[in-house]
Amino acid sequence: MSAPRLVLASGSPRRRELLRQLGLKLIVEVPDVDETPLPGEEPETHTMRLAATKAAKIAARYPDDWVLGADTTVVVDGAMLGKPVDADDAFRMLSTISGRWHIVVTGFCLLKHNDNERFTGAGASEVYIRQLTPEQIRAYVATGEPMDKAGAYAIQDIGASLVQVVRGSYTNVVGLPLAEVAVLWEKIHGQNVLIERDS
Repeated sequence: MSAPRLVLASGSPRRRELLRQLGLKLIVEVPDVDETPLPGEEPETHTMRLAATKAAKIAARYPDDWVLGADTTVVVDGAMLGKPVDADDAFRMLSTISGRWHIVVTGFCLLKHNDNERFTGAGASEVYIRQLTPEQIRAYVATGEPMDKAGAYAIQDIGASLVQVVRGSYTNVVGLPLAEVAVLWEKIHGQNVLIERDS
């Protein structure tokens, strides 16, 4: 029996690769969503709201399929760091998290339009970035990698050299708490994603 089809409502190649590792039949659609936090919105609430909004935007076009939305933010001193707007903003973010711990929160939402079913959740991981000099930060920003990443770094690419310790889910820091999503997918479909892989 092959795995059911999943629609990923995200342009993130990292989330796409994580899901394809599970052998799922995957369709990718990129929603256009305003990611600005609401006044007083907590990180977990914010990421789950955006994940649900992204999934809902795409679900109407795939009413019989399950759609997955996700959103990631970096939290330091209670403030959320999204994607930098420019190189100076990336430098500011990296300077802020250099030599200290921060929290990465990823919210996710699985929904099926025609069955009016929706499941949401979130994962959180702690990350310690080694102490960086201004020159090191500028060199990393110059690679261009930070520009579309929450918190201005990518743990799975060049940014791995900045990360000293991770407490919690590594895939959550990449952009999707894969174990939590796999458990939910198995509950919905009554099958083990590690066994019922699409060939």
